[in-house]
Amino acid sequence: MNWKTYRPLAILAGVLILVQLITLATGTAYYLTQITMSAYYVVVAVGLCMVMGYAGQISLGQAGFFAIGGYTSAVLTTADLTGKMDQPFFAFLDSIGLLISKENLYGETITYISPWISLIAALVLAALVAYAIGVPVLRLKGHYLGMATMGFGIIIYRIVLGSRIFGEADGITRVPAFPLFPGVEISGDFQVRVVNYYIAWLLVILAMILLTNLVNSRVGRALRSLHGGEDAADAMGVDTSRYKVSVFVIGAVFAAAAGVFLTHYNGGIGPSESSVTKSVRYVAIVAVGGMANLWGALVMGLVLNFLSLRGLFGHYDDAVFGVILVTMMMFFPDGLFRASAMARLKSFLASVTSRFPRKRKDSEA
Repeated sequence: MNWKTYRPLAILAGVLILVQLITLATGTAYYLTQITMSAYYVVVAVGLCMVMGYAGQISLGQAGFFAIGGYTSAVLTTADLTGKMDQPFFAFLDSIGLLISKENLYGETITYISPWISLIAALVLAALVAYAIGVPVLRLKGHYLGMATMGFGIIIYRIVLGSRIFGEADGITRVPAFPLFPGVEISGDFQVRVVNYYIAWLLVILAMILLTNLVNSRVGRALRSLHGGEDAADAMGVDTSRYKVSVFVIGAVFAAAAGVFLTHYNGGIGPSESSVTKSVRYVAIVAVGGMANLWGALVMGLVLNFLSLRGLFGHYDDAVFGVILVTMMMFFPDGLFRASAMARLKSFLASVTSRFPRKRKDSEA
């Protein structure tokens, strides 16, 4: 185990503990709600960072995969199966503990599919959809690929917005908590706010460990060569098509997992989570943090999502992310966390100031 590789993760864990203690001491524990939600969005961002930064593919459909995960779990865990328990299939699921029975708000006993099953179903569905889309679409390049993935996102948005099973414009509510272990569940209840804070960031840390190992592996070297020059990598024997599709599927699975857990944390999901503007946000976050910088995506995902969830940008929330994306593409295409970013900034400022004549000193006059 290389300590230098995992040292940033240990620092992150220490910072998270410190933040929780500060909110406890200052009576600002309500901030943990937005930080927890930001953590799930960070999982989407780091997955997209692999797609854009290492595989060199622009994806404007991550919100669609997020919605696939969230809506799949919401539908499966809110469908009342009480009247179907006499059917052999559901009776079998109940016998092996894959169904959960509990009382609802009206005191009635309802039976629904275990969130663990819905999680597996959501991840498998997202992977299959990503593979089905990735094989033909990832042959495109540049803005053609961006338009194709954006089209996928629009399709998902219109499906969830117009389908009764997905709640149409109202979305799906009353999604039950996600039981992880006995006594530990993913839920938005005030009593388990701190526990859910650590659960969400533990998921982020696990995602970072997985992706860091992937980047530092033989596969990661192949991905870097692909991003540097696809034709050259192909000429050197790298199976570029397989790697691009594989990374695209990984990014989709990360987004779907985040969608499942955030849906259970919020107790519901709405069609806005699948909108194209959400996908633009994820792209903007990755662009600010650096196309091939997982830690940059993590930091900016936390900061920008937290500020957005706190309502700092008000009604101009989507516009702010659009401006951020345009600005980054114009002046800092490598992201703020790249060494070249400051050099670009200094060069830009120098070019601006050079247009204004300097006042001569009296001695020079």
